[in-house]
Amino acid sequence: MAKNAYLVLENGDVFEGWSFGAEADVTGEIVFTTAMTGYLETLTDPSYYGQIVVQTFPLIGNYGVIPSDFESARSWVRAYIVREWCQAPSNFRCEGGLDDYLRQQGIPGLWGIDTRRLTKIIRESGVMNAFLTTDKSKVPEGANLCRPYRIEGAVDAVSRFDPYETVNEGARTVVLWDFGAKENIPRELIARDCHVVRVPGSTTAEEVLSYEPDGVMLSNGPGDPAENTAIIAELSQVAASGIPIFGICLGHQLMALAQGAKTHKLHYGHRGANQPVKDLETGRVYITTQNHGYAVRSETLPDNARLSYVNANDGTCEGVNYTDKPIFTVQFHPEACGGPLDTRFLFDRFIAMIDAYQEKKEAQGA
Repeated sequence: MAKNAYLVLENGDVFEGWSFGAEADVTGEIVFTTAMTGYLETLTDPSYYGQIVVQTFPLIGNYGVIPSDFESARSWVRAYIVREWCQAPSNFRCEGGLDDYLRQQGIPGLWGIDTRRLTKIIRESGVMNAFLTTDKSKVPEGANLCRPYRIEGAVDAVSRFDPYETVNEGARTVVLWDFGAKENIPRELIARDCHVVRVPGSTTAEEVLSYEPDGVMLSNGPGDPAENTAIIAELSQVAASGIPIFGICLGHQLMALAQGAKTHKLHYGHRGANQPVKDLETGRVYITTQNHGYAVRSETLPDNARLSYVNANDGTCEGVNYTDKPIFTVQFHPEACGGPLDTRFLFDRFIAMIDAYQEKKEAQGA
């Protein structure tokens, strides 16, 4: 028999539904994603560390659990909320159900609530904390219990602990600075004949440069970018080396901070596979996958930074080209599989930048 579960928002609103997955009391920052597919990528994206995730698309779980689609080895969400949980998944790649997966991961789920109403509350009031429980007696104090919650030390929690090199040789050596990298980032690099050296977020500039990379990739990741003061200091040194750098999501924000710009928290963030981004040079609009709660303040960009993309919905910064260095960054996810593939050409741009850098080094050596 299904057990009742209760979601209490920081503002006092209460939603009653049914429990699935693990049974546990959980506090987290509640956010919503508008992606219609890719719930497995969402569940395993390290950028969701510390967050209770709401799916706006009503039916979730219909193709089950497919480990080869995971973006990391585990799930990082605090809890998972859906309108309708499909209990009879059907897909030729399916290896299990969502309920069993959430139980294995120790993640509580809630289904059967009005996710449309919940999303409207978050959209209008802004991101807030929430408390999820199956114990009705805790509901009256739920709002007070969740208010003190803060996401801290996020990058340290999700970044891999030790350096790792891919087995392929590759014509180019790329250091992937892992702040919570999704697995499709190294896959895209390997597909372009790169030998990938994946290093943790705590890696120093000296250690990054010791690999003699042809390029450096800055990954996505969770949390407040300004919290990572040590990483920002090391990144500024790597940026000064002249090595080509491509940053995605948190990597984009950290590079901006390393160059003197500022970031701010968005009202409810950009999360989903349908975010429109405008190329300021061509005027073309791309549909992108995104997952972030912070953005770079365009007006604080230094003189050596040129705004390249903006969000067509709210005008926020979505990309930067650095005019005095071989560096460019984007806020969206060009490697994403849960949504559009429109912007994968950015990896090709990075490779072209690396090849030009290699040619320059060879000419100087000659």
